[in-house]
Amino acid sequence: MNVIDGLTRQANRIVDDVQSSLKRARTEGERRMLLRQHRAALEALGERTYELVSSGRLSGDLLGPEIAEVENKLMEIEAKVGEIEELRPDADRDDSAPDDPTDAAFPMLSDEGPNGDGAGAGPGWDATKRFFADDA
Repeated sequence: MNVIDGLTRQANRIVDDVQSSLKRARTEGERRMLLRQHRAALEALGERTYELVSSGRLSGDLLGPEIAEVENKLMEIEAKVGEIEELRPDADRDDSAPDDPTDAAFPMLSDEGPNGDGAGAGPGWDATKRFFADDA
């Protein structure tokens, strides 16, 4: 019976450790969720404050440096958007590229075929259709 008692005590310790670990993990997850909610609330507060200061409904005297930083970052974002627009391939689009991106990704499904020769999906696809055809 001593062996069984020892195994029972060890199993109980393992169960207690697992339960404690699960409780700690759940509590940590709840803490992280609360931190995300807190950051979201601060973000909403900051956006609302910025709107009020920009519209003149709230004095920005005490928030001058913070407002200036927000405006600076907005200008940087707009500049990056402009850079992205300049780098888009749409500006110098290649006319040989398919109009439908699906045709570029899956040329075997195109009516024109993978080589653009009107051959459909190609010989491999036709062979596959024959192999898996229903004979019933």
